[in-house]
Amino acid sequence: MHLPLTDDAIARLETSTCDAVAPPAHETLDGWLLSFDSSTVGRAKSAVPLRHHSLNPAALPDICARYAQRGLQPIFRLADVAGLADVQAELRRLGFAPTQATLVQVAPTTAVAALADPAAATWSATPTAPWVAVYTAPGFDPVDGQHRVQALSRGQHGVYATVVQQGQPLCAGTAVYSQGWASLHGLRTTMSARGQGLARHVMACLAQEALHRGLTETFLQVEAENTAALALYRRAGFVTAWCYHYWHPNAD
Repeated sequence: MHLPLTDDAIARLETSTCDAVAPPAHETLDGWLLSFDSSTVGRAKSAVPLRHHSLNPAALPDICARYAQRGLQPIFRLADVAGLADVQAELRRLGFAPTQATLVQVAPTTAVAALADPAAATWSATPTAPWVAVYTAPGFDPVDGQHRVQALSRGQHGVYATVVQQGQPLCAGTAVYSQGWASLHGLRTTMSARGQGLARHVMACLAQEALHRGLTETFLQVEAENTAALALYRRAGFVTAWCYHYWHPNAD
């Protein structure tokens, strides 16, 4: 894995993310990928650049208008890189503010597959009842859980992994194999089973299948403040490719 990623790798990564959350509608415009959805899933309803330089800030009002035409609030998902400084400045001028720092991390798929026993989790080409049960388990926001199930269930090129012990679904996650990437999404452990390291089995299971499909590079996205997840991902060989923020219209 070589950092920084090339323009082609970035574009494929963002397109793969769109494949994973599969918004009801999306389009490209002037070097941006626009996803349109009314759910709680930020990646399914934000505009993201397909490269990290040479974007025209004058395109931003047109992007905002595309969202307004659909009755949606415009949200931008923007990497914190020097090549996008002029876009960040224009967003601030338009009244947007950044929130929710999130890391895009990449790793060799072989390292992720070696994290744990892949056989400790099982995967399916379609969502299963145990997989759904993890997202809707007690302790999670039920509306957000349902939105994540809906988004990931409609994703393209995905598989769905679950750890079940004594008949109880305890951990779940999804992988999407597209655009030359394996990507991990929606890793979640029920409240009662946290601290047991179950997520590593899901990750290893999904990475093992990625290797069978010839995919040597894996990525995921994680909130910068999620220290427990970051520690796990570090053990799996993940390193940060970039940090991004969601830019929302400032309510003030």
